[in-house]
Amino acid sequence: MKCAIPVALRGVREMSGDPDGFEAWLRDRVPERGLRPKGAAVLEVLLTQPRRASYASAAEAAELAGVNVATVSRTAQALGFTGWVDLQQELRARYLSSLSAPEVAAAHRTEGELGAASLRRDLESMAVLSRRLDDGLVRTIAEAIAAARRTLIVANGSYVAVGSALGHNVGLAGYQASVVRDDADLANSVSRLEPGDVLVAISFWRLYQSTVTAAEEASSRGARVFVLTDAASPALVEAAEQVVLIPAEGVAFFPSLAPGMAVAQAIVAHLSTVDPERTRRSIEAAEAQWARFGLLHRRPRRG
Repeated sequence: MKCAIPVALRGVREMSGDPDGFEAWLRDRVPERGLRPKGAAVLEVLLTQPRRASYASAAEAAELAGVNVATVSRTAQALGFTGWVDLQQELRARYLSSLSAPEVAAAHRTEGELGAASLRRDLESMAVLSRRLDDGLVRTIAEAIAAARRTLIVANGSYVAVGSALGHNVGLAGYQASVVRDDADLANSVSRLEPGDVLVAISFWRLYQSTVTAAEEASSRGARVFVLTDAASPALVEAAEQVVLIPAEGVAFFPSLAPGMAVAQAIVAHLSTVDPERTRRSIEAAEAQWARFGLLHRRPRRG
């Protein structure tokens, strides 16, 4: 027989503080029927020891909760994840988003060379992304961009690099896209969005309010909103048609750019297949102008 979780652990929204915090997020995922007592013990570990849990193996989490590994896996599934690894990935992203930059650096204190550690972390994140990324979702975003009159890409901080790469390659594929970094420019650009246009919001670690506002306004204007992030804010989920969850944890102060860039590349790879002739003409036209402007040190041989 299943019993309700203790009052302190019930998934009641009124008990939550910050709606974007890991505690509110976890409480909101508890099923209406509650959890079994052992599942509640796992949840208590997640709520009270988020740092330890976010870096622990399933066996270590089981030991902290005083249960077996199977219970940890079942609890993760009851909370809506495929298993412990997926739950842990998002728990860690949400936990880190609650920390300041110095606190993140302290949480990431790593022995040995940080360069090698950074490469290892990227490889691990790419492996997780490869398992989790829904190819159908990537195709949906690409087809939406292809069908749109215009695409607006919103990115801030270091993730401007991901937005710029996405915008550059969308244009190269033959479609209209602009990347917005400045808040005043963002407000003006959103004011011109129409039904069927696309807004792609790229935000990791700590969320910019301007990104949330842009997503909400774009959605209210009938634009299709897609979000690339490591932990989906309730406000963004409400505004977005689809959210792509991407691991972005790095080492030291810095979130990783590699998985976000990989998803951007996956989107434009799909985009190039929507109308291959259009993309071919666009690339050939760009190639001609590269030659006209003398941009390349080595010119390709003529076919």
